Amino acid sequence: MNKVLSTILAVVVLDAAGTGLVMPILPQLLRSVTHTSDLGWRYGAFLSLYAALQFLASPILGTLSDRYGRRPVLLVSLAGGMIDYAFMAWAPDFWWLFLGRAVAGLTAANASVAAACLTDITPEEKRARAFGLLSACFGIGFILGPVIGGVLGTVSLRAPFVAAGVLVLLNFILALIALPETRSAKPERVDPAAFHPLAPLRWITAFPALLPLLFMSVILSMVGEIGGTVWVLYGQDKFGWDIAAVGLSLAGFGLFHALAQAFVAGPLSERWGERRALVVAIVCDSAAYIAIAFATRGFIAFLLFPLFCLGGIGQPALLSLMTQRVSPGEQGRLQGVLGSLTSLASVLAPLAISEIYFASRSAFPGLIWILGALLYLVCVPILFTARRKAAEA
Repeated sequence: MNKVLSTILAVVVLDAAGTGLVMPILPQLLRSVTHTSDLGWRYGAFLSLYAALQFLASPILGTLSDRYGRRPVLLVSLAGGMIDYAFMAWAPDFWWLFLGRAVAGLTAANASVAAACLTDITPEEKRARAFGLLSACFGIGFILGPVIGGVLGTVSLRAPFVAAGVLVLLNFILALIALPETRSAKPERVDPAAFHPLAPLRWITAFPALLPLLFMSVILSMVGEIGGTVWVLYGQDKFGWDIAAVGLSLAGFGLFHALAQAFVAGPLSERWGERRALVVAIVCDSAAYIAIAFATRGFIAFLLFPLFCLGGIGQPALLSLMTQRVSPGEQGRLQGVLGSLTSLASVLAPLAISEIYFASRSAFPGLIWILGALLYLVCVPILFTARRKAAEA
């Protein structure tokens, strides 16, 4: 593994660990600054603000990385993360936290720029493997982060946020010292229209072969939000899990996810091709969703981890397909568009998922999982449509 790739992956691990550090303690922080046990709209608004601003800013940051390079945009993004954690560590009330979260959302481009850097240094036939490693590093970070954050939270409510800020600072220093610029050829100018928040919607229409794949990416992101939204609630309601069981399930899932991304996603795509890897992912994830919907014992959920995590190999394969549809000079813009669409799914999908779950859990709590499996059916004709459009192009 070369130095540049190692540095990019280390940046991703530290970034994911910093994010995971604060998740176990965030609700308690919000309660402490709002002086109420009922967070009401505040918790949802706090999470949605980040995703909504990222939706607007990611394409612009991606375009800037094409023009001025990946490295400076990544450094700005990391600086925004440090400001956010500083606000969370010392903010006296809710609105200061809100302001810090807004800064983080507007500068959040770590994942998009890291993916663009990988695209710059990786040949097309190796990109699925590289993106699998990238996703595996996110998994490793999210295994370590919540464990450390939970321990530090017992010491002090603000300690996890200080630790997360230190991790981002280390990330910044690592990128500043060890990460070279991976974007060798830069355009002389950028069309000012590219900085319009909705410009990506016009830009992607110039790539007909890309449109079905982008739509599929949104569907995969929405289906992926189901687990993130209801996993803890479902485990407690259906299987009677306590906090320890929930934590063990999350750590186990993160471990299997990292292994699948590191050792299965790339080799499978290289041997069978990205489309077949996508089909395998859809089948495995759909089977896991249906199985957990009807499971009656908690240990069955643990046995389903391999299926769930094989379902996760779809995103790296899909990302590899999409990078082949645009020129090297527009990879940053593509990653910005993807980050924007993912953020949009992160704003809207949890709201719908939680409403469906709470409305149906008394009668059949597994309904939301069945709906997720059914949503995958939309991807099958899209996959063949994308293949036909690519052949025509």
